[in-house]
Amino acid sequence: MKEAIADCRQAGIRVVMVTGDHAITAKKIAEGLGIADPGAGIVEGRELEALGALGEHERRRVLATPVFARVTPAQKLDLVRLYQSAGEVVAMTGDGVNDAPALQKADIGVAMGLRGTEVAREAADIVLRDDSFGSIVAAIREGRVIFGNLRRFLVYLLSCNISEVMVVALAVVAGLPLPLLPLQILFLNLVTDVFPAFALATGEGEADILRQPPRNPREPLLARPQWIFIAVYGVLLTAATLSALVIGRESLGLEGEALVTVSFLTLAFGQLIHVFNMRGAGSPVLRNAVTRNPYVWLAVIFCTGILLLAMYVPPVAGALQIAPPDLNGWMLVAAASAAPLLLGTLFGAARRLIEDRSHG
Repeated sequence: MKEAIADCRQAGIRVVMVTGDHAITAKKIAEGLGIADPGAGIVEGRELEALGALGEHERRRVLATPVFARVTPAQKLDLVRLYQSAGEVVAMTGDGVNDAPALQKADIGVAMGLRGTEVAREAADIVLRDDSFGSIVAAIREGRVIFGNLRRFLVYLLSCNISEVMVVALAVVAGLPLPLLPLQILFLNLVTDVFPAFALATGEGEADILRQPPRNPREPLLARPQWIFIAVYGVLLTAATLSALVIGRESLGLEGEALVTVSFLTLAFGQLIHVFNMRGAGSPVLRNAVTRNPYVWLAVIFCTGILLLAMYVPPVAGALQIAPPDLNGWMLVAAASAAPLLLGTLFGAARRLIEDRSHG
């Protein structure tokens, strides 16, 4: 449990002991577990008789106290209300019938599944089947991982879909040849978008996820930074595809089916490689939650195989109206499709540098 308490501190979660036991017992256990520092103050139940009537100084002292002893069930409920009034998100653990009101009032009520009463389990939001505090920390980590994976999933899909819309729209406005045909867009949506996105949803999270501060519970799934990422990555994919289209026409003399093939392959492989832009902020480029995810690599290999089959199997290539490019065409596709990853890495580094300077 001592390690779990330390993990909570790293995660920005403050653990407070509220017990009916004697103050000396509570203090000794709290110091041994790392809940309270040696010499930290303890508040006993008799000092909490009128929490609503506390002055500002006394209120701050109570909120900063790590250990409460000789506390009644009613006072546990009052403490939950006090923390909530201070803007805290409160999780409350308990096992008895008398804990039910506080469990129900807390933002997250956690009941013991082994020794907890039926009333406590019914009042709680979560029931621990092993009664282990470490399970709470594991659940916190898993919750953060799931939330992060959902964000990656949405940012990846939306940036890919926006790039497909922008590629066609800007090409029409600029008077360029149509870079993508309707069936090719459908192929991209069913193949190169879906499988990497599903793979992102299976990630195990960044190694330092419990060292990151808690997010604001009122923050939406896609907040302002995520929309900025979607817009920037969409523009990068669009620019890479249109650049390949222009270079293919002006420098390589491509036209018709050969030109469409270059723009189609650039966007397809660009989206596949773009999945590696979905790593967490501050994560190493080569070692992060995305590169450690074997399903991401399987998705990239699988989608690459399907693209090559579509390119070199005549019936499929005929339906998609594409043809295998020559060596120069493949070199152009490789360079252009890798550009969003390289530029995305630079964008992420620049953004972190600006944020670090603003915080400093």
